[in-house]
This record gives sequence, C-alpha cells and structure tokens, in this order.
Amino acid sequence: MKGDLFSSEHMVQPATAPGMTVENAKCIRYAVNGEMLARQGAMIAYRGNLQFERKGQGVGGMLKRAVTGEGLPLMAVRGQGEAWFAHEAQNCFVVEIDPGDEFTVNGRNVLCFDASLSYAIKTVKGSGIAGGGLFNSVFTGQGKLGLVCEGNPLVIPVSPQYPVFVDTDAVVGWSANLRTSLHRSQSIGSMLRGGSGEAVQLMLQGEGFVVVRPSEVTPQKAQQH
Repeated sequence: MKGDLFSSEHMVQPATAPGMTVENAKCIRYAVNGEMLARQGAMIAYRGNLQFERKGQGVGGMLKRAVTGEGLPLMAVRGQGEAWFAHEAQNCFVVEIDPGDEFTVNGRNVLCFDASLSYAIKTVKGSGIAGGGLFNSVFTGQGKLGLVCEGNPLVIPVSPQYPVFVDTDAVVGWSANLRTSLHRSQSIGSMLRGGSGEAVQLMLQGEGFVVVRPSEVTPQKAQQH
C-alpha cells in the first residue's frame, strides 16, 4: 500500500532532534537516544532498537501508593529509536520544567517524561482530602513532562493580587510553590436548600500557574485512571 493514499496530515515525518514532541492532539512522540520514562501501557507504536522495562517503585513507594492511592506505574524505555505514547485518546500537552522549578500533578495525568526529571509523592498541603487527592506527584529537575487530560487544558496564571479558585475534580497540576487551601463558597444552609454544587474549591495563592481540564472527573473515572 502506497503512502500517498493517505492524507499528508496523518503521515509521520522523521524526527529532527532527540526528545519529546506533540505528534498530534492525542499523541506524543519521543525520539529516544538513551533513556526516558513513560506510563505503563501508554506505548502505542515504536520503531528502532528500543527496550521496555517495568520500573519498580521500591518498598517505600509501594507502601505509599497502597496508603494514598496515588502513584505512577512507570516503564523505562532505553535505546535508540522512536516511540509514540497516548492514553484513551485524551489530549496531550507538554510542560517544560527548568532548574529550581517544581510542578505538582495528579498521577492520572502523567503520560511520559525525560529521565532528567525526578518525582516524589507528596502531600497537597491545606487540601484536606481534596485537590485531586491528598497526594500528588511533584516533579523537579530540568526537562519535559508529557501530560494528558480530557479536552484542551486551560493554563491560568496565579499572582499575589489574584488568587485562583479551581474545582478539585478539574485541576490537573500547578506550580508547587503556590500555597494551597480549601475555599468554601457556600454556607451549609445554602447547600441544604439546593445550591450549585460547587461548594468547595482549591484556592491557589502566590506566583505561578495552574492547569485545569475543561471537564470534571467522576469517582468512577478517577478509579479507572
């Protein structure tokens, strides 16, 4: 079958440099020259000399994941070649992390990342049992982090003058230096009388940004991811 039978927009072009690029709205391509890490089961195709290895979290990581429900089931991809990653046709986007930056994100939104980045599972301070879960994954170092979410993400700047309030089921991640706390927008009486249902939001204060998905995660979907 000849390639010219297909529309040019669907044809994969040769990679011009190693690393991560958004192949299209639903897929990230990674030109591997050494090692990178990805969510287990996220690879949809590859070519070249690549090896895939399940990456353990160690005893401490396994215990923390069992207690918190938060964790990143990862695989290491090593060698030279190209691999494509996607998850349930969700939209893909890339966050670039510089030295000194910290980005906290819900584990369900992580797709792949550079091996130069490290992550740790940490408590979302001031969030109680909300904020996408009591625990998030905090990424540090220098490199690219590939994320997924339903729909096109909204990136909202946060400044000292303008704190941002986000629905706890819609938030993807935020600059880890931001202060987080729960904000109640309705009184108990209003809730009992039948309010909007948006009674509690995560309030972020400081200087940075927050990434929000244009949809809320239902409890069933949260368990599946």
